Amino acid sequence: MRHAPANWLPPMTETLLISNILLWVVVLLLCAVVVALVRQIGVLHERIGPVGALALGQGPKVGEEVPRFDLTAIDGRHVTVGGSNEHGRSTLLFFLSPTCPVCKTLLPVLKSSRRTESGWLDVMLVSDGDLDEQKTFVRDYDLAELVYIVSADLGISLRIGRLPYVVLLDEHGVIRAQGLVNSREHLESVFEAKERGVASIQQYLEQQGDKVA
Repeated sequence: MRHAPANWLPPMTETLLISNILLWVVVLLLCAVVVALVRQIGVLHERIGPVGALALGQGPKVGEEVPRFDLTAIDGRHVTVGGSNEHGRSTLLFFLSPTCPVCKTLLPVLKSSRRTESGWLDVMLVSDGDLDEQKTFVRDYDLAELVYIVSADLGISLRIGRLPYVVLLDEHGVIRAQGLVNSREHLESVFEAKERGVASIQQYLEQQGDKVA
């Protein structure tokens, strides 16, 4: 009776061994690809700067004074937009609509920013449309503590075409920053732009790039 050599493997076992070796080779190659991708993503994050609020290029520009509006807030109090602020404070105009989903998600962020920046900033919400719908919106989203203005003329004057949109006025009624906002980072970029004396974070990054070049 013939005996198989000591190192002989049945055909099935040999095939399984080869497939396992090939599988490990593929796994190691995939690991190498993943590591390379992670490194590349890190490089991209270093190269891509933060994106701030997007100015749409319509209406008054940063550095221009807005017209003066004497308005009545939804709760009956008198409000002035534009011109010099008698208390030397800046004003953030937040344009929104009761039918704008993104506007609603940003309301908690806006309230938080109002508290954080209370030392120098007043916040006003601006909308237009049916007054009863606006009052319901104020009640449902607990906005009574904020100045809420219903004025189509103000939005038309500043040529607000998309929402939510913010316009930051300094104590003299001059636009210091503005743009379309969709996140906390966008909103905070408006304050950062004013602090750095630029129209937008994008402009600041371009200036820094020019200095490096």
